Amino acid sequence: MARYTGPKSKIARKFREPIFGPDKVLDKKNYPPGMHGNSRRRGKKSEYAIQLAEKQKAKYTYGVLERQFANLFDKSARKKGITGENLLKYLEARLDNTVFRLGIAPTRSAARQLVSHKHIIVNGTVTNIPSYQLRPGDVVEVREKSKSLEVINDALHARKSFAWLDWDGGSYTGKFLTYPERDEIPENIKEQLIVELYSK
Repeated sequence: MARYTGPKSKIARKFREPIFGPDKVLDKKNYPPGMHGNSRRRGKKSEYAIQLAEKQKAKYTYGVLERQFANLFDKSARKKGITGENLLKYLEARLDNTVFRLGIAPTRSAARQLVSHKHIIVNGTVTNIPSYQLRPGDVVEVREKSKSLEVINDALHARKSFAWLDWDGGSYTGKFLTYPERDEIPENIKEQLIVELYSK
């Protein structure tokens, strides 16, 4: 299964944001990586470089590789509405992201692993495809034998609630109510730059 397996703190430092979750390295070294550290002179970035960086940030944030990302962009462009917002809505509707948002896992990569290892049920069926696209009304739950997993229970203690998701802690069941609006998505992504990049 294709996924990013390289250094995570390096990527977080590159964008100066905790893309993969809380990172102590980012607190200590809040400047881009490189052998000359913070003293290196960095020239002005071109428009293309800024747009490309924004796309890479979105890909790393949601754990999506290039081909999948491009396919989602095409799907977003064909759908009615604002392409950039549609793209973020589709990224948010991925099963691994929804498992993370529901608080079942502490990070998206942990959510991806839970899905891959068949701990998650969608609409009554075990689903092990992290990129599975949820639709409004879909029900996501933790398998009965997985409810005692320490990683799940620890994550649920720190869960946050989101307007487009409903969570029942008693039955470990969540519902994808609707696609989120742009102002409800907390990620710091300038989606218009991604649209401009793909429009070239």
